[in-house]
Amino acid sequence: MPDLMVDVITSLDGYSAAEGWPGLWGMGGPEYFEWLGEDSAGRFTTLMGATTYRLFAGFEESGEEDLSELTAMDKVVFSNTLAEPLSWANTRLVTGDAVDAVREMKADGDKPLRTIGSPTLCRSLLAAGLVDKLRTVVFPVVTGRTGQDPFYAGWPDVALDTVQHRTFDGRLQMMEYLPTVLDGPPAHD
Repeated sequence: MPDLMVDVITSLDGYSAAEGWPGLWGMGGPEYFEWLGEDSAGRFTTLMGATTYRLFAGFEESGEEDLSELTAMDKVVFSNTLAEPLSWANTRLVTGDAVDAVREMKADGDKPLRTIGSPTLCRSLLAAGLVDKLRTVVFPVVTGRTGQDPFYAGWPDVALDTVQHRTFDGRLQMMEYLPTVLDGPPAHD
C-alpha cells in the first residue's frame, strides 16, 4: 500500500502565502532548490484541490515558472467545479468525495502519494486517518499582518513524531513527522 505524505511550506506563523510577498517569501536558496529537484525525481502521484490546480496550471500556461518536473508527474485534482479536458498535462480529474478516492488509491495503487498546497484537501485526508507522513518546510518570516491561507486552521489536534529534519541555506527548516490524530489534548497525571 503506498504512503501518503502531506507536503507543506509555511511561514513561521503557519501561513502558506502572504499578500505582496513573492513565492517562497523570496527566501528559496540554491541548497533548497537542489533538494527540491532531487526530491521531485522520485516517482509519486501529486494530489491537489481545484484552487492549487488553477494556480499551478496558470504558472505553466504563462511560462513564468519552470514547472517541467511537476508537469511531467502524474497529478490528480479533486474538484466538482472543474471540467475535462484539463489543460495541464498528466492531470486527471476526480469528482466526488476526495477521501473515498484517496482511500481507494492507497488500497489499489502502487505509487506513493503526495499533496501540494491544498489546505482543505490535506485537512480532510488527515482527519480521515489517511496521512502517513507530514513534511513541512518553515520559512523564517512571520506574516501576521499580510498572511493568507493559514495552513493548519481547522485541523484536528495532531501529535507529531519526528522522523527527519534538515536546514537549507542556513535558514529554512525542513521537518518530517509521523502524525497521529488525537481526540483532544492528552490527559495530564
